[in-house]
Amino acid sequence: MTISAIASGTLGMQRAADRLDTSASRIARSGTGLAEVDLGTELVNTMLAEHDFKAAATIVKVADRMARSTIDILA
Repeated sequence: MTISAIASGTLGMQRAADRLDTSASRIARSGTGLAEVDLGTELVNTMLAEHDFKAAATIVKVADRMARSTIDILA
């Protein structure tokens, strides 16, 4: 179960990083005239990506603590 939680948290962190990358690319193109970009939406997307990343990182930390506790109990 702990390994599954770590994998799930890691996947969540990767998805959040991808979301941030996509939003950052859109923001970078905003002044070039190549694409019409709503900066407000992209700012919200950036903030959501940060929140998602922190939540996923917390899952990984908690799963790590659980694994360490289990090892301590069994040792």
